Formats: sequence, C-alpha cells, structure tokens
Amino acid sequence: MTLPHFTAHCPMFMPVGTQGTMKGLTTGQLEELDCHVILGNTYHLGNRPGPQLLDDAGGLHNFMRWNRGLLTDSGGFQMVSLLKLAQITEEGVRFQSPHDGSMMMLTPEHSIQLQNSIGADIIMQLDDVVSSLTTGPRLEEAMHRSIRWLDRCIAAHKRPDEQNLFPIIQGGLETDLRIKCMEEMVKRNAPGYAIGGLSGGEEKDKFWRVVTLCTDHLPEDKPRYCMGVGFAEDLVVCAALGVDMYDCVFPTRTARFGNALTFGDTLVLRHAKYANDWEPIDKDCTCSTCKTYTRAYLHSIVTRETVGCHLISIHNIAFQMRLMKRVRESIEEDEFPKFVEEFMLGKYKERAQIPEWIVNAMDSVGIHLTA
Repeated sequence: MTLPHFTAHCPMFMPVGTQGTMKGLTTGQLEELDCHVILGNTYHLGNRPGPQLLDDAGGLHNFMRWNRGLLTDSGGFQMVSLLKLAQITEEGVRFQSPHDGSMMMLTPEHSIQLQNSIGADIIMQLDDVVSSLTTGPRLEEAMHRSIRWLDRCIAAHKRPDEQNLFPIIQGGLETDLRIKCMEEMVKRNAPGYAIGGLSGGEEKDKFWRVVTLCTDHLPEDKPRYCMGVGFAEDLVVCAALGVDMYDCVFPTRTARFGNALTFGDTLVLRHAKYANDWEPIDKDCTCSTCKTYTRAYLHSIVTRETVGCHLISIHNIAFQMRLMKRVRESIEEDEFPKFVEEFMLGKYKERAQIPEWIVNAMDSVGIHLTA
C-alpha cells in the first residue's frame, strides 16, 4: 500500500500512539521494530498540541519526527468511550470536555479540519458510533447518519491528493444494515474502507461473520481496515477473511500489567514463578528486550518501575510485527493454511481446544483445523 510517506506491507498491525507518542516507545524504536503505520488520536491531538502548533510544525510527521505512515481516527469513538456524552445530533457530537468541563461540538467538518492540520497519510470520517450490542432504531439511525456525515467529510476535505479519507462501515451485527451501508459508501469511490462498530463485546462467532460479510462486499483492490482488533488469534483469523489493516492499544496496554505476548501462552511476568527464570521472554525474538533482559529481571520490575512497561511494550510491539510478517510471508509462499494451522496449534496445543468460532471462520475459507 503506497502512502505519501511510506510504502506499507499488508496485512499489517498498526500500534496506537494517542497523542503523537507511543506509550513507552520512541519513534526511533518503532522504526527499529519495523512499524509501517502508527495511529494518532484526532480529538486528543486537537486539544494538545492543537491545530495551530501542528500547522506551524508542518504536520504531525515533522512534529514527532516520524517518517513513516500515520493514520488518524476521527475522534468519534472517544466521544462515546471516554467522554461524558451530552448529545448526538445531525450537526455533530456535543460533549463535555475532560480538560476544563466546557461543552464542545465535534462536527464532520471540524474533524476533517483537525486531521488536515495533523497531516496523516490516512484519515477517517467522523461516524455516528454506537456499541456493537446496540439494536433497533438507534442502530439504523447511526448507519444512515454515518453515510450523511461521510459526504460532509468529503466536502470538507482540503487535501485529497495528500491524505486518503476512509469511510467507516457501520450497521452493527445486522446483515441488511451493513450491506446497505457498504452499497452507499462504495459509491463514493474511496481509497480504502474501514469496518467499524466491532470489538465492543459481541460474541466472537458474530464478530467474524460481520467481518467476512464486509470483506465479501468491499472492493478487492482497496485496503480493508478492521478497527480495534489486536489479539493475535483475531489478527490471523481476520487476515484469512481478507482484512488488510488492524489497530489496537492492546499490546502496550497489557504490557503495563506485566503481560508479555508470545506465539504460545502469554507470560504474566508478575507471577512468582518467573522470579528465578533466566530465559528471555522469547529466545527466538530479536527485540532489544529479549536480547538483553531475563524473565527474572523483568519480574522484579514489572508493575513497579516504569521501565518495566517500556521493556515489555518493546517486546509486545515486536511480537505483533513478527506475527504479521509471518502472515505476509506465508501468503507470498502460498503456505498460509499451513501457517494458520501451526499458529493455532501453538496457541491452543490441541485441535479440540481451538475455539469453535475460529474453526467456523476458518472452515468458511477452506482452512480446516479439525481434520
């Protein structure tokens, strides 16, 4: 995927750097880990450092010294998940600022204005976000409003030749609403499309069916981005279903609790059994943490010293990058079904232990894990 600042390889995982910074990592370290694209949060960046400073700096790339890809969300999700929401109207989202308590309005036009100042390679429309568990008239209202807001975002976009504006497919778990939303949004001939409204507590068997519904109906020659996906098994399943891009705070958030990701079990390094374990987190990992520190050392500092979170974050991002590289290589080598089988058996040990939703999802694309 050729972007203004970098050519990214898909499928790819994109770490989340909310405010122009990754929790515990520098941009130099992210480049060493071969991250192709990272995320920024439009709402938070719009508050600090703010659009004027970003304009003066020549955009977020220059401001944070990052020469690879950037994607910014619209700010809509934070209005629902983090802030005291006052009202969603056709105009936009009115909410109470967490900074000074004042009432603020985020409209499609303002979201795009902020994202134009940030200067990310990929920017997202403002959508009407509802929980994946929402049903009934509110769900349909949100889907139709997201289509109308997309048109307002397109009209407000001042840098279409430099920034790629992605629509966000909504419709919850309802097949007819998802199809209607895709039919309308595909008419806009966007450079890529996001699958929104998932990873909100819905059953996994419903999750994968919505993902495959969307990938079946979205253009094959445009990147498909499943928002908020970060668990390793979800990345592998979604890659099989035709997703090209994913993001999630999970790798760095779980690092704060001393959890290190591996191709087998997650290592909960705060547990006493690691107090005298002189192995690295993963002997096959080449990240600076695994090359330098033992599980015993990490056990002694996790959840106590900030450097513990930093070191495990490096490893967890490295793990996500290694995982996606293996996915890409297995696809290029025409060995993807074999990779999926080996990955799932490495994680779950026995075929009988692989969750039914994964078995069902893989069956749908001709990868049979119970054979």
